[in-house]
Amino acid sequence: MSANCTIGTLFLATTSKFPNQNAIGYFDKRSVSHLTFAKYKDTIEALSVAMTFLGLEAQSKVCILSATRKEWHFMDLAIMLCSGVTVPIYPSYTAAEVFYILNHSESEFLIIENLDQLEKIIEIQDKLTSVKTLILMDTIPSSVIDKIQSSIRVLSYGECFNIGIKESQNNPDKFQSQILNISPEDICSIIYTSGTTGEPKGAVIKHEALYQVLINVQRFAHSAINEKDSTLCFLPLSHVFGRLESMLPIVFGLESVYAQSINKVLENIAVSKPTIFMAVPRVLEKIFEKAVKTVESNEVKKHIFSWAMDSSSKYYETINKDKTPSSTSIFQHQLSKKLVFNKIYQMFGGRIRYFISGGAPLNTEIIKFLRNANLTVLEGYGLTETIAPCCINPLNKQVIGSVGQPIGDVETKFLDDGEILIKSKALFSGYYKNEEETLKVMDKDGWFHTGDIGRYDSQGYLVITDRKKDIIITSGGKNIAPQKVENSLKLCKHISQAIVIGDKRKYLTALISIDKEAFDDILDELEFSPDCDYIELASHPATQRVIEKEIEGVNTQLANYETIKEFKIMPCEISTDNYLTPSLKVKRKLILKDFGRLIETMYQAK
Repeated sequence: MSANCTIGTLFLATTSKFPNQNAIGYFDKRSVSHLTFAKYKDTIEALSVAMTFLGLEAQSKVCILSATRKEWHFMDLAIMLCSGVTVPIYPSYTAAEVFYILNHSESEFLIIENLDQLEKIIEIQDKLTSVKTLILMDTIPSSVIDKIQSSIRVLSYGECFNIGIKESQNNPDKFQSQILNISPEDICSIIYTSGTTGEPKGAVIKHEALYQVLINVQRFAHSAINEKDSTLCFLPLSHVFGRLESMLPIVFGLESVYAQSINKVLENIAVSKPTIFMAVPRVLEKIFEKAVKTVESNEVKKHIFSWAMDSSSKYYETINKDKTPSSTSIFQHQLSKKLVFNKIYQMFGGRIRYFISGGAPLNTEIIKFLRNANLTVLEGYGLTETIAPCCINPLNKQVIGSVGQPIGDVETKFLDDGEILIKSKALFSGYYKNEEETLKVMDKDGWFHTGDIGRYDSQGYLVITDRKKDIIITSGGKNIAPQKVENSLKLCKHISQAIVIGDKRKYLTALISIDKEAFDDILDELEFSPDCDYIELASHPATQRVIEKEIEGVNTQLANYETIKEFKIMPCEISTDNYLTPSLKVKRKLILKDFGRLIETMYQAK
């Protein structure tokens, strides 16, 4: 790999190529304001030069504790382009979790979004071993800043920016010099996995690896994604998938618009009108639920929607078989678009060409639904250690239920038990200060053991069946992938999350978390008041009957050994406050531990 394979050289090339085009968008009240690539470059230059002036040395660590916003991305690039190392921290992390990452990474700088995050730092500041400088994005009351110990220097984002402007004027060549001094072997980031168990591990990412994954994505697109495209960024930048999305402007010359918040995504889509929409499955599940609720608001609409889904699905099934649909099928497909699916397409701004889904498997019914609405879903596969995507469904042909094919320089192979191994220049270099864990997943020939079980189908598309550690082997010897069953259960209207249990047991059971909002239209029927709480609703026999009926419907689509024989509704909602990681993965082992007694009652019943 040549000396030019760094994020800095890619950044300089793209900003020079498209100086007058929009690079970054952001919401100013209800409209979108824009920064051109020229202004984008000036912003990163000022912040990067400022970080050097403030004492950031090569390979020194900088933590960013903030929700997704343009300033997060600006500081990220600024850090990496002066040879610093960005260490993201999820804003949902507790003070104790923040403390662990700050000390384990030995970060000297910490960039904080707002008052809520600063209060976490004040709580742990006496135990911090390396932090010397705080940079605050938002304006914080001086009475709170006064609580920060004097050994820690405090600056505002604006002060940092102004320092950089002045230093760049005094030394115009400083920024380019910084970039040219970066080696592909330099570390650019340490990304701590959110982990479903134990302490997070810091995946070390070098410039050459991040550069390679961006080049792999560029080669995958074959010019089909270009400077005319735009995205709406709302995924956590602390997560590798959202982080990759934030880098797309410097790959394709497109514009990234930063959403106001994840709660305003649909509202922001209507204004920003993106052409590419990247999301994790849980977000798409919520959108699916809202869309279905809209089109099924009465019996007539429900009947039309059912017909439209059936007609359009048959049309695409014929296309997927490389056959030509009949004139009747084409007519019914066009009519279904006019009556139902065009309205759904417009919900997303009316310009989207590709949905890109990753992070976890997406239910095939949702993919079919979006496809029928002329929304192409490119499901992909990747992990923190592969720096996001290593496989994506091709632009010209998607196979539902697969994660596509390897991109760029990615190679794959399988162990005897079906575990997927990956080799690429776009891989992490090990876990920071944790050689023992590194050796568990990286072999001497450079193959990364993903921990995922999969296979290639007859068309050469990769199908992920489950996590190796989550495979259920019943006492009868049946191997069952719980994700398949769980995804089917989560598609039910009133089920928010499902955890399937059955390892070394005679049969499968499930813990269910209900979707309280989904019950709104039948609260009167169930004789509940509109202001009833979750526990009251979850414990009522009428709710039990609703969920039982939905599970019975799912069971009809499963093999007998995969069916759910018993279930219990959990007495709490599952969220990132308890049993979901920040990347929205279920903390399965913690749930099995905390609800062990409840689980046992399901096996005493039969």
